[in-house]
Amino acid sequence: MIINDIADRILRSVETVQDGVNEALFEPVIRLGVTGLSRAGKTVFITSLVANLLNRGRMPQLGGSAAITAAYLQPQPDDTVPRFEYEAHLAALTAPEPHWPESTRAVSELRLSFKVQPTGLLGSFSGPRTVHLDIVDYPGEWLLDLSMMDKSYAEWSAEALAAAQARPEGAAFVDALAGVDAQAKHDEPMAKALADPFAAYLKSARAAGYSDCTPGRFLLPGEMAGSPVLTFAPLPQTQGGRGSLTREFERRFEAYKREVVKPFFRDHFAKIDRQVVLVDALGAIHAGPKAVEDLRRTMSEILGAFRPGRVGRLLSLLGQKKVEKILFAATKADHIHHSQHPRLTAIMEALVREARDRADYSGAATSAMSIAALRATVEETREHDGQTLDLVRGRVSDGQGGSKQAAFYVGELPEDPAHILAPARKGEEAWLDGSYEVMAFLPAPLTLRPHEGPPHIRLDRAADFLIGDKL
Repeated sequence: MIINDIADRILRSVETVQDGVNEALFEPVIRLGVTGLSRAGKTVFITSLVANLLNRGRMPQLGGSAAITAAYLQPQPDDTVPRFEYEAHLAALTAPEPHWPESTRAVSELRLSFKVQPTGLLGSFSGPRTVHLDIVDYPGEWLLDLSMMDKSYAEWSAEALAAAQARPEGAAFVDALAGVDAQAKHDEPMAKALADPFAAYLKSARAAGYSDCTPGRFLLPGEMAGSPVLTFAPLPQTQGGRGSLTREFERRFEAYKREVVKPFFRDHFAKIDRQVVLVDALGAIHAGPKAVEDLRRTMSEILGAFRPGRVGRLLSLLGQKKVEKILFAATKADHIHHSQHPRLTAIMEALVREARDRADYSGAATSAMSIAALRATVEETREHDGQTLDLVRGRVSDGQGGSKQAAFYVGELPEDPAHILAPARKGEEAWLDGSYEVMAFLPAPLTLRPHEGPPHIRLDRAADFLIGDKL
């Protein structure tokens, strides 16, 4: 096993060097990883980004866009990775009755290529060059699993049980644990009777706005549904004899890390050099202080393990290269009035401060901003009880399969992010000085002129940070 691992690492190193030489001398390739937690809008982000890069009429802040003479889709380089279904997702967003496309459930990839005409003296003597953008889409739920790699089964069990016991969503699983003898001989029906309510708890916790829902494959099992590697749960007693339920769960926990987590990162992240992390910060704020604190810890843990800029111990074994740039983007900025966007950005910056500081220290360039990959609302101002309210208006479900127009006031986000993060760190049950609502807007019908992509908020600035220097 050790010899095979060493040989595999040597082969990957040689391939990486060859790829680097080819890219430097011929056609540069940018590998952009796109991830985020549930409902952050990864699919919409990629669809709108590609549409706006193909038709750059709404991308004035994208540096180097004037040098692009052509942009087109090409077959992706990884033949074993599913293609991101760009055309189907764009059709959903631009239909006469537009709807949100299906969310990310597995890894997918798309290659967008540019013909770029160099400027200045070099451009006078050379023709256009080709730059490839490989976009790798992956579920944030799977990314969370990286934090498990340096934990033992006992450590993970203690953390998972503490979280389940503190949340109402975990009540059924905690009840299922009552009376279970973890030292008893392993029994498969008993294992399933614990794994099923644990998986149900993770799904409920995610729906309630919590982020630390590992193992991620319990949420999106795919072809592994029902397999032993997904049939375990945390136990309060993690010292068991041979053949015991505890020993078997520990074995499956280690198998999950070895057979699921490690290959996932080894096979899909060895070449990523730009990363965008999408965060539904408004959804976490709406869910309450505990969800915000959970999100803050989760982001710090993810980026701490990922070691951007300076390759970490784990990922160096997997052939991971340096991540040069990371963008933390608070999505759904169109759900609030533009006057509150700076406050949302400030909250986002404070929310990921620890993660950003760790990345900055490691040499990676980072940025935080609030964006809307697809603008679904318009703004308006109304007088109410002698007050002027800044609203957003858009399509919402009418509960009968159709839609209707609704105007919405989310409430005032605080100017000082500490008014959000301090109650979150203290574990408050609710916000003391206000409530923050969210509305589930539907995409608006679009009428796109030639050379225009879908309307957005600061998607061009996000693209400029991520790839502008390569254009």
